[in-house]
Amino acid sequence: MSPTSPANPACPTRRLTTAQALVAFLARQYTERDGRRQRLISATWGIFGHGNVAGIGQALLEAGGGRSGGGGNGGAGNGAAHRMPYLQGRNEQAMVHAAVGYARQSGRLSAHAVTTSIGPGATNLVTGAALATINRLPVLLLPGDTFATRPADPVLQQLEVEYAGDVSVNDCLRPVSRYFDRITRPEALIPAALQAMRVLADPAGTGAVTLALPQDVQAEAYDWPEEFFAERDWHVRRPAPDAHEREAAVRAVRSARRPLIVAGGGVRHSAAEETLAAFTAATRIPVASTQAGKGALRHDHPADVGGIGHTGTATADELARTADLVIGIGTRFSDFTTASGTLFANPAVRFLHLNITGFDAHKLAALPLVADARAGLEALTAALAGHGYRVDPAYETEYTGAKEAWEERVEASFATPDPTARPTQTQVLGLLDGLVTEDDILINAAGSLPGDLHKLWRTRSRDQYHVEYGYSCMGYEIPAAIGVLLAAEGRTPRRPVWALVGDGTYLMNPTEIVTAVQENLPLKLVVLQNHGYASIGGLSESVGAERFGTAYRHRDADGGFTGPPLPVDLAANAASLGMRVLRATTVDDLRTALSEARDAGGPTCVYVETETPDTVSGPPPAQAWWDVPVAETASRPAAVKAREEYDRQVAARRRHL
Repeated sequence: MSPTSPANPACPTRRLTTAQALVAFLARQYTERDGRRQRLISATWGIFGHGNVAGIGQALLEAGGGRSGGGGNGGAGNGAAHRMPYLQGRNEQAMVHAAVGYARQSGRLSAHAVTTSIGPGATNLVTGAALATINRLPVLLLPGDTFATRPADPVLQQLEVEYAGDVSVNDCLRPVSRYFDRITRPEALIPAALQAMRVLADPAGTGAVTLALPQDVQAEAYDWPEEFFAERDWHVRRPAPDAHEREAAVRAVRSARRPLIVAGGGVRHSAAEETLAAFTAATRIPVASTQAGKGALRHDHPADVGGIGHTGTATADELARTADLVIGIGTRFSDFTTASGTLFANPAVRFLHLNITGFDAHKLAALPLVADARAGLEALTAALAGHGYRVDPAYETEYTGAKEAWEERVEASFATPDPTARPTQTQVLGLLDGLVTEDDILINAAGSLPGDLHKLWRTRSRDQYHVEYGYSCMGYEIPAAIGVLLAAEGRTPRRPVWALVGDGTYLMNPTEIVTAVQENLPLKLVVLQNHGYASIGGLSESVGAERFGTAYRHRDADGGFTGPPLPVDLAANAASLGMRVLRATTVDDLRTALSEARDAGGPTCVYVETETPDTVSGPPPAQAWWDVPVAETASRPAAVKAREEYDRQVAARRRHL
């Protein structure tokens, strides 16, 4: 029997440390949407130090997260349903990336927590937190903090601030968190934990949530009301559109002659793919996609016209230039999507934004339709049905013909005329394209690969295309793939998950290879070695910076970096971390290695040194502009010429008011 509170004998309590109470609470939180119920926090990642080992670390052990099981002291280990699994990471930033990958694959309905010590462990969370918040993906951060009671001041790793005694390095997490609180007393955890769950389960406001935990408070005991540990369901709502906004949206669609849908990540987050397909079947409006929205329709759907913006297809971008109504669905309209304000060139263009957040729905002076993507599309489809709206058949013929022409360019990029040659990057994608099915998932985030994938990849399922481009964070791919594999656990057969990285990204963050090996997760890692920052090298050349500082080479006699490539063996590095490595030299080698990796039951790396693309197999150039300012004054001819081109492009920018 539980003890009772001296202040209220009728209220049963449980004596636990703050950390034990938090873990017990988290293990009993659930989300519910459309009748589907699942754990909100399904596991906790952690690296332990003096700031969390005796608090959260000890609590996780009691919660059954360690190999020894647990459940002592009536803590969080009451039954298998309320265990808190523990996942061991190697880098704090990478743990957040893994949690984000898990959350995205789980449809934002389930998330992971991440615990760290104070000091560097806590500040290492900042990049991952920014990525999570920018991409609107839930993750719970539990950094240790300095003593609330201040018996030692300063404690090891404490930041001393002369003008304030209540500041710690964890305050760096405030601007990149959707909710932040510092728990300076045990009882303060109760309202803070409830607020944290509210934000994590909020489809409009989710992102990184931080509960900073002073190390002394973590270990302090308190008599917690039993009600705090009751199972709670957090309903993930689907807000329907306002009637006035819906009618305005219907009028806008009915008056459009060249409408274009821009599908963003909100389509995926609300599981609105089938609803979008039904809407396009009724209206025949073409659908372009952002990086986050790619896969909203299958690549072979008649209305799918591919990626839009700077990394988009010629089909989508030409439609965007002439569109009279742009219907954004779940997109933030970033500068890549809008080609820095130069893409939507029709003088009469208007915007209609269906978005769950009013902030995004009002961008570009749009008609707002504030609603869940699926609920909003259902309402629009029903309202338009009575009017019999459908685009002109000539418009439909135009975009389907343009799509066929683009497919020919894709085939040319993927072609491998010489199987004994070293493959180009796009040929690597072509070989993967010929191998995968709708079960495979591709993960990427930075470098030149996102542009090639957005333009060329043929997405076969709603969740196959996993490119993080809100923050475009190098080092995301490997840990995110681990998160995706964890989210897909239990499916038979297991889904093949590919992490595609260049050498620059690999060198940023290969540490979680060790985690994949430890957990025996069948990660398929493809490492493309091109001896430098290929994407930024190309950008550097285009803005007159002449690829300065973008090659991984020895210094030359003049001090530049034009000498031989560095003798770095990334394949050997991956092998040293425990991966099985398949080296590929030619197109034929690579085809065999990719097939072997796909069938592998454990973590496997395919390593290939890529060739500079030629005119036959290189990717199509950018189909729209991106604003990267060029030096206004310069003495070098390359920069002068680049500035002339910049001035020409920037003159086409417009503000949509």
